[in-house]
Amino acid sequence: MPSVEELIHLSKFKNEKHKCIVSIICASNLICNHHEEILEKYGLTLQQFNVLRILRGQSPSPSTVNLIRERMMDKMSDASRIVERLRKAELVERVQCEKDRRAVDVLITKKGLNLLSQIDKLESRMQQPFAKLNDKEAKLLNELIAKVLNGFD
Repeated sequence: MPSVEELIHLSKFKNEKHKCIVSIICASNLICNHHEEILEKYGLTLQQFNVLRILRGQSPSPSTVNLIRERMMDKMSDASRIVERLRKAELVERVQCEKDRRAVDVLITKKGLNLLSQIDKLESRMQQPFAKLNDKEAKLLNELIAKVLNGFD
């Protein structure tokens, strides 16, 4: 894989923090593309996969669209539209909330759980971009990313 400089055809950065920003964005895009290629074979987008995993984590309890929206990695996604596409594919179902008749609960279906089980078998392939990191390096990277995320306080 080429360096970040080669990927974006830039030989000089303003400083190391600028290079960090560009490197993280490039890495994120490459990882997303890698996952999208895998998920495409299952007819899912990355956002749909994220919603299914959220619903599996909540199962057997129902979720609201607002809860799904709060937990999604891509905050710009239209959770209602994603849920509707998953419903049409019979991967989730929408049911009227028993406590609040105006609200709608979302549940993952057996078909949705089975699809996630198939994708779970590809975990090593999903983690392939991190194959050259040992556990200690992965832990350090997680700590560094947490430090970056804490910069948003």
